[in-house]
Amino acid sequence: MAEQIKLTKNREVPMEKVRNIGIIAHIDGGKTTTTERILFYTGKIHKIGSVDEGSTTTDSMVQEKERGITIQSACITTYWKDYRLNIIDTPGHVDFTAEVERSLRVLDGAIMIFDGNAGVQAQSETVWRQADKYGVPRIAFVNKMDKIGASFKGTLQSINEKLRAPIVPVVIPVGEEHDHVGVVDLMTLKMIVYDKDVEGMEFTTKDVTDEYKDAALKARAEMIEKIAGEDEVLMEKFLNDEEISVPELKAALRKATIARKLFPVYCGAAWRNKGIHPILDGIVDYLPSPLDLPPVEGYDPETNDILTRKPEKTEPLSALLFKVQSDAHVGTLSYVRVYSGTLKAGTEVYNTTKKKSERIGRLLLMHADKREGIEEGFAGEIVACIGLKESTTGDTLCDANNPISLSPIQFSEPVISLSIEPATSDDQEKMGAALNRLSIEDPTFRVSYNHETGQTIIAGMGELYLEIIVDRLKREFGVGVKTGAPQVAYREAISAPADGEGKYIHQSGGHGQYGHCKIKIEPKNRGEGVEFVNAVKGGAIPANFIPAIEKGVRETLLKGIIAGYPATDIKVTVYDGTYHEVDSSEMAFKLAGAYAIKDAFTKAKPQILEPIMKFEVSTPSEFLGTVIGDLSSRRGQINGTTESGNFTTINAFIPLEAIRGYATVIRSLTQGRGSFYMEPSHYDPVPRDVQEALTIKTGVAAK
Repeated sequence: MAEQIKLTKNREVPMEKVRNIGIIAHIDGGKTTTTERILFYTGKIHKIGSVDEGSTTTDSMVQEKERGITIQSACITTYWKDYRLNIIDTPGHVDFTAEVERSLRVLDGAIMIFDGNAGVQAQSETVWRQADKYGVPRIAFVNKMDKIGASFKGTLQSINEKLRAPIVPVVIPVGEEHDHVGVVDLMTLKMIVYDKDVEGMEFTTKDVTDEYKDAALKARAEMIEKIAGEDEVLMEKFLNDEEISVPELKAALRKATIARKLFPVYCGAAWRNKGIHPILDGIVDYLPSPLDLPPVEGYDPETNDILTRKPEKTEPLSALLFKVQSDAHVGTLSYVRVYSGTLKAGTEVYNTTKKKSERIGRLLLMHADKREGIEEGFAGEIVACIGLKESTTGDTLCDANNPISLSPIQFSEPVISLSIEPATSDDQEKMGAALNRLSIEDPTFRVSYNHETGQTIIAGMGELYLEIIVDRLKREFGVGVKTGAPQVAYREAISAPADGEGKYIHQSGGHGQYGHCKIKIEPKNRGEGVEFVNAVKGGAIPANFIPAIEKGVRETLLKGIIAGYPATDIKVTVYDGTYHEVDSSEMAFKLAGAYAIKDAFTKAKPQILEPIMKFEVSTPSEFLGTVIGDLSSRRGQINGTTESGNFTTINAFIPLEAIRGYATVIRSLTQGRGSFYMEPSHYDPVPRDVQEALTIKTGVAAK
């Protein structure tokens, strides 16, 4: 690890000087490397760590050091020019997308990093859309300008074409590839050249040389026009050819950035320690403080009325728990973004999601894997709590006398699973406890038990994700486990409406059991889940038995009906039935609901859905035909290709089942030079022959 992190002094700065920011990008974009340079130049650390050596500050897990990837988001606080920067470094690999999702939910701004050679990549689009979803203002950093094939102009074009984002470059590179030595600041028209030391701590600032003057003047004129276009006063000055001062330009660009009408673009080479200082100034100049954003919005848990909370200490407490992490030393760490009021150690808070009171044991300010004990967490801060027993990711913590529920975090469904069993009888109990802790940590990690096979099934966002989980079980929790082969997470659905009837009658002397209901089902759009509607009229079924019917329906759908996979995207309406004054019970109606949904489901043209992946393959152009032919044979739908130098990128949709183990295939097809990236896109029905093979065990024919 890099040298000892300095703990925070005088952390309470004016709210307008606080920046809560995240670093987001495609895998291998340079997020952790950029974060490491930011920490070094702000004086947080005194030695630059390396991803390859496993010595970076924010990658503290054993698996992160070994693999050179970020797995868990890490929080750290540093200072730049009297401004406090609360930074979250996020993973790039799609298997750990939940870490990005929950980080963006609580951040005020972000630095989006692009590879200067590859431009906008698949995960770049994904995290950009995630940031759009949560309304996060961004500045962009075109990294790796020293890389062979790097092109600032090409990357800007890629951003324009693929993201359709209103970008405005505020610097241009001084040289590209091996000749990259610095940047030109278009605001001041000064050239920043990193020529004084290898670490980039000192640099030369000088007038723009003749070689870059024309390009700089042209780029500055375009920058001024774009900024003026978002401000009426500046637009009038621009049209009248009046001089616009740098402070005026910065103020207008700040306003436009916070409103997400413009996205400032920087460039450099983080690995070579070039171009980071302008980004630090950009964070301060253009990204918002908590005061620059609208008051956080929630609703009254009792009346559902809309409520707001301003980022002030005098407001009632409102905070969102966005991350739970197991810690070997302190147990469970609960990361919280405080939106209003003050969170105090040793006090009680109210969890409106769980409708329970919780006691805050201790409060910590996190510096990656280092901790600093604090007594209070202020509005606008991100802190960690110790002592929460019931609270989990997405829960709202607030003042019991002023309850509010903040909008929760939406996570993707897992796409792949595998069976897992303890290596020895001694591992049995430990495995259950460890899996429970891991499922609390990550909402995309699911644990279930197959009663037919007696197997424990774990599910997650990808094969790498499950591999990391198994490794953590062995190392962190000391649990020996055996695993089966990964299995695709299929789903069941229907393609037509149908009616069903369920009746449960049991007589065994004395009181019997009687439950009877009629339902109708109809398909919903993909991703809409299961909806249950009570349309019973005239007391045909007493209201107190309706929840039992719903429970029977939902439990049956969860287990699957035609092939044992969870059923989804279905609307279930119970509309009629009968009951017995003496013999009817909740158990009888629960069974009746289960029978009814089975009856209706098999009549509704059931389908099995499979996860379809958004797939991106980069291959030397000479192997393009071979790779496309292979993808087509795997039921791939080719959407287009993009050429960059001697390489071609293929964009496609392809079933997950068809590309398991593809890493070995692409190496074989391209003499080891090809690579690929994939992420979950949507679910589609499987072909008829595949459905028949999957349903043969249940005896339900494909329809």
